[in-house]
Amino acid sequence: MTKNVQSIERAAAVLRSLARAPDGQGLGELAKSLGLPKGTTHGIVRTLQAVGFADQDRRTGRYQLGASLLDLGNSYLDTNELRACAINWSDPLASRTGAAVRIGRLIHGRVMIVHHVFRPDDTIQVLEVGALMPSHATALGKVLLAFDPTAVGSLEGDTLPTHTHHTVVRRTDLVAELGRIRERGWASDREEYSIGEAGIAAPIRDNGGLVVAAVGIAGTPRTLFHSEVPRASFVAQVLATAEAISREVGGRRS
Repeated sequence: MTKNVQSIERAAAVLRSLARAPDGQGLGELAKSLGLPKGTTHGIVRTLQAVGFADQDRRTGRYQLGASLLDLGNSYLDTNELRACAINWSDPLASRTGAAVRIGRLIHGRVMIVHHVFRPDDTIQVLEVGALMPSHATALGKVLLAFDPTAVGSLEGDTLPTHTHHTVVRRTDLVAELGRIRERGWASDREEYSIGEAGIAAPIRDNGGLVVAAVGIAGTPRTLFHSEVPRASFVAQVLATAEAISREVGGRRS
C-alpha cells in the first residue's frame, strides 16, 4: 500500500488554512491552527513562497495564498464548467429579483463576464458574455478583489480610472471598502460604473474555500437599493445563490 508523503500533506493543510483566511495568517496563528511547531510551519511556508503558492505581506508579516496558486485554480475551473454549475441557479435568481444576473471572473485585473441572464422583462438587452468590466467600479469586481490577496496590487497608480462621479478612485478608499466586503461577505455598487445601474454580488468558492468567481445581480438603484442601502432581501438571495453554485463547483472538483 502506498504511503502518503507527509510533507505534501502538511503543505496542503497550510494552503487550505490560508484559503479560509482572506486577511492572511501570522506564522504563530497558522502553526496553532495546524498543530505544528513554528519551525516546521515556517519551513513549509517558505517553500510555498519559493514556488509562488504563498505570499507574505511585508508590512504585517501575514501569509496569504500566492498568485501562482490562484492562476492554477482559475485554469482548473474551465469557463464552460463554471457556466454549467451556475445555470441551474442563475435563471431562478433573475426570475425572483427581476434583475439581470452575471457570473464573472477576474482576468488581468478586470472582470470578464462568463455567464449572463437577461432581466425577465421586455426591454432590449445585449448579451454581455465575454465583456470586460472594471474591477474597482463593479460589485462583481470588488468581491473578486476583496478575496484575492494579490489583485489590488495589479491595479496601477494611487488614483483609479473614473467612470462616474460615484466611482471610488482613491486606492486607500478602495482598500478600506474591500476590508468591509470581506467581513460581510458581499459587495455592492451604486452607479459607480454606469449611471442608472446598480449591483449586488457575492463570491463563488471551490471545495477548498478558494474564491474562483462571483455572481451578482444588476438593475436600477431604485430597484436594488432602499435609502441608498442594498435591499436585504436581494442581498440574501444573491448570497444563497452564491452558496448553491459553490456547492456545485465543490462537488465537481472534489
